Amino acid sequence: MNNKDLAKNVLDLVGGEQNISGLTHCATRLRFVLKDDNKADLKALDQLEGVLKAQNSGGQVQVVIGAKVDAVYSEVKNLTSDKIGELTESTDSGPKKRRNPVNVVLETIAGIFTPVLPALVGCGMIKCLATVITAMGYLEGSGFLTIINMIGDCIFYFMPFFLAVSAANRFKTNPYLAVALAAGLMHPTILNGAAQIAETGVNSIDFLGMPILLMKYSSSVIPIILAVWIMSYVYPIVNRVIPKFLQVLLTPMIVLFIMIPLELIVLGPVGSYIGDWLTNGINSLFSTAGVLAGAILGFFKPIMVMFGMHYAIMPIQVQQVATLGATVLLPTALAANLAQAGAAFGVFVLTKNKTMKSAAASSGFTALFGITEPAIYGVTLKYKRPFFAGCLAGGLVGGFYSLVHTTANAISLPGVLAIGTYTSDRYMYVVIGCVAAVVLGFVFTLLAGIKEDTDVNKSKQLATDKVNSNQTIVATEVTPASVSSQTSTSSDMLIVSPMTGEIKPISEVEDQAFAQELMGKGIAIVPTDGKVYAPFDGVVEALYRTKHAIGLKAANGVEILIHIGVDTVSLKGKYFNAHIEQGQTIQAGDLLVEFEPEGITSAGYNIITSIVVTNMQQYGDVLTTATSGPIRESEPLIKLIP
Repeated sequence: MNNKDLAKNVLDLVGGEQNISGLTHCATRLRFVLKDDNKADLKALDQLEGVLKAQNSGGQVQVVIGAKVDAVYSEVKNLTSDKIGELTESTDSGPKKRRNPVNVVLETIAGIFTPVLPALVGCGMIKCLATVITAMGYLEGSGFLTIINMIGDCIFYFMPFFLAVSAANRFKTNPYLAVALAAGLMHPTILNGAAQIAETGVNSIDFLGMPILLMKYSSSVIPIILAVWIMSYVYPIVNRVIPKFLQVLLTPMIVLFIMIPLELIVLGPVGSYIGDWLTNGINSLFSTAGVLAGAILGFFKPIMVMFGMHYAIMPIQVQQVATLGATVLLPTALAANLAQAGAAFGVFVLTKNKTMKSAAASSGFTALFGITEPAIYGVTLKYKRPFFAGCLAGGLVGGFYSLVHTTANAISLPGVLAIGTYTSDRYMYVVIGCVAAVVLGFVFTLLAGIKEDTDVNKSKQLATDKVNSNQTIVATEVTPASVSSQTSTSSDMLIVSPMTGEIKPISEVEDQAFAQELMGKGIAIVPTDGKVYAPFDGVVEALYRTKHAIGLKAANGVEILIHIGVDTVSLKGKYFNAHIEQGQTIQAGDLLVEFEPEGITSAGYNIITSIVVTNMQQYGDVLTTATSGPIRESEPLIKLIP
């Protein structure tokens, strides 16, 4: 599935652009803020080819894509014709849900810091390069090294400007006035005055009898966020009071006249004190219970990533680097990431499935470089034990890093490429921790094992199930006579046809996601009636709102997708009638969906139906009983070879 098709499917499954009130993305995932979360079909999103995981966390519907998330995000924006911005300003008067305050805070932090991440990581990696050059003794005192250091420091020095823009977008207020607020904090009158307090003894400026404290805001985080947030309320109030013909002239002037003194007198100092309190509090925690604190963060970091909560500590990390020149939090993230990489490599050794071997190897290397979502969602969490083996390894190394006082002097992706930005009692401890995290994650995974073999044995046991009263076969044994065109063994499993019609090769489906078997291996049927029956006992894992597609899971773990027609999602449920609900238990032969073939074809849509095994990677091969010819409901259709 190409990026455009993936974006189109994701957009549809979150409820369409009319349901989106906000959209951003980070290194691996799309983050939707929806008007109605219930309209998002998370199970269907989970099954999309190209989606590693879909979840609702921190007040957001998060769709984990992986390395190509930026390209998919661009396609989503293109498909909405820039309407996402209009939707975020919707004045829908419908009832609004009360939201968890914690989720609101997490969502806000993520929305502000995610757009700044490229600059943070870019400057962090430049800082890493400068550190390596300095450590090697090259170019010391050169103009080249001076400029490299300048590039690495620029985002921290001008942090209020970066956060002003992202905060303005988050709080839906004027970004240029937000930048003006940042300029107020960064004006030489304030910065130079703060720098000269020791010489002049002057620590404040009088403003209408109120003191403006001279403070250094160049690396601050909280003051500008507070200022932009307050401005998001002040601006519309002023705008309503001013006559329309004077708004262009007077509104910006009055807003700045109110906000800049307010931020310098109240918000700036308060924000600075909060930032210092958080920074010093974290440092105190690590100094008094460092090993325990490091171990806890190292263990829970992957779990925080799962729920998108790792952004909650981003402001503290940035504030620590900006204020103290280093952060004690990033080393625990480095330990956690490398441990998950080791766990993924452990799965690579243990699994017998070729597809999973490839996924484990590639995602393991990605985790080494600081992006763990592919390893977590695609590999370690799938088997559970490797995930927690990685958490344990990350916790142990996180505690070790705290014991030897490891810190990071730049914000970067916590991976092997950035180890030049880490310092410790001895630098060798940084390297030892990196190696230990990977090795322990790997070894713990080998010791814990995976349940892959158990699952296969379970499937083989279920293969002895008898056919039901309708002679519908569910993962039963197949004799050579059952499928004349293929060689069968006693452990082969069979899925019967869910409908009556004419068999066609899956390659003839005019949808590349199915034709190229991106959604899974299977077969196509051109139906001769409008009924879809359950091919086995199991559960309805997914039922699309438009009723044109059904995801089923059998008792033995086989998962199939039945997709009626091509692009029939556009019919929005017209001509379809579902007799089941998502999550419902079904019996072989149950009527699942009825549809009107004539109505669908008269509307200009092809009714060829794709039937694919979506968890094909769990089987040695997926074969079909035939590639052409008529077939009736409940006749053998697909053979699975363990």
